[in-house]
Amino acid sequence: MLNLVRNNCSLTRRELLRRSGMGLGMLGLAGVLDGAGVLSAAAADSETGYQNPLAERPPHFPAKAKRVIHLFMNGGPSHVDTFDPKPSLDKYAGKNLPMENLATERKTGNAFPSPFKFQKYGESGIEVSELFAHTARHIDDIAVIRSMHADVPNHEPSLLLMNCGESRLVRPSMGSWLTYGLGTENLNLPGFIAMVPGGYPIVETQNWQSAFLPGVYQGTYVNTQHAEIDKLVENVRNEWLPAGPQRRQLDALAALNQRHKAQRGQDPALDARIHSFELAYRMQTEAAEAFDVSREPQHVLDAYGDGVQARQILIARRLIERGVRFVQVWHGQGQPWDNHDDIKDNHAKLAGQCDRAIGALLTDLKRLGLFEETLILWGGEFGRTPTVELPQAGANAGKINGRDHNHWGFTCWLAGGGVKGGQTYGATDEFGFKAVEKPMHVHDLHATMLRLMGFDHERLTYRYAGRDFRLTDVHGTVVNELIA
Repeated sequence: MLNLVRNNCSLTRRELLRRSGMGLGMLGLAGVLDGAGVLSAAAADSETGYQNPLAERPPHFPAKAKRVIHLFMNGGPSHVDTFDPKPSLDKYAGKNLPMENLATERKTGNAFPSPFKFQKYGESGIEVSELFAHTARHIDDIAVIRSMHADVPNHEPSLLLMNCGESRLVRPSMGSWLTYGLGTENLNLPGFIAMVPGGYPIVETQNWQSAFLPGVYQGTYVNTQHAEIDKLVENVRNEWLPAGPQRRQLDALAALNQRHKAQRGQDPALDARIHSFELAYRMQTEAAEAFDVSREPQHVLDAYGDGVQARQILIARRLIERGVRFVQVWHGQGQPWDNHDDIKDNHAKLAGQCDRAIGALLTDLKRLGLFEETLILWGGEFGRTPTVELPQAGANAGKINGRDHNHWGFTCWLAGGGVKGGQTYGATDEFGFKAVEKPMHVHDLHATMLRLMGFDHERLTYRYAGRDFRLTDVHGTVVNELIA
């Protein structure tokens, strides 16, 4: 009789007891989780039984902001040419600074005044460079942080520090942490999208990696160099199967994957694969429309302007409008803000590509009632020196009109999403070399952003390799002065 049962059932006695025993415990656990609101966040689709790991979840406490747009200026924009005026550089133009030059990646020389004019804007009277005149019209809603500092003057570690909170080791990105904590509002689109025109940046996908978090929280890369929808989002339309047969095909695949998963227990990689199939199917109903800026009225297109940067910043607004949790907009790929020479021409060109669109974005978010729900971060991985970079082989083509990397002090700004605008926070020294007043590390920036999103940065953790990890590692202090 036992042999007959074994021949007709794939379960052994041990397997049957293991599964049913665990099931009895889960009956009690289900009631606890449902009462805590956990199960509702991952409720199964009534038709397919699919449980989406990106289903919306509540933060630790009421949030100021629901979504993030990260305007990332790849390469390190010069703070003394954008949002941190230093008139003392004019006094010492071409001369040694009275203070000793700080250690930088390459040797620098004498004081190098900004070639750009600054003027005061808004009721706050904050000075902004002519490079960002459109952005400056919103200065009363912007908190300019002039005392940022990082760890080293190198791109790779500084990029990872800004994006992942760790400069050397593999760690989840900020967007991954937020989608892990909050899920997303729109299950037909990725919760985290990184738009990079022209290909991957330095350290590539590590900038939006999920690392040891489940793969479903990794950023979705989109090459916004392409304007055509079918190139922008490959295979966004199924030209071979209508929705019904495709849904049945996907359900069959999901059943096979779930059976495979049941035999192997917890497998984050397999979970991510199952989710990617489901998301790809769901995106067919909404992604093409979300990325199609031609649907915007002409006056909106005119406000953002022309070019790749204008288009992707407008796409960012459309994605946020549709409930995407975290949108990263990369600027400077191909020609980065890393201007070791010809900074006057290159910074003017780069700012000209994005300033108008950034101003239009802030206007648009206000018009649509999304500004107070959307946290906007602008900045790069570090700043640039107030001294000129000296000529050297392979670095600046023998020119003496650029600036080297500067991690000792730089600027970024926050707006929207509960930010107290119309203020400058902290300061660099009189020449702009080092943060000296209210220094704010990248960890402090992350802690403050998480606070605005409703999280205690010390409690948003994930246990891996026997340790509870977080975005801010073992550092970070919330800067309450930046919060309205």
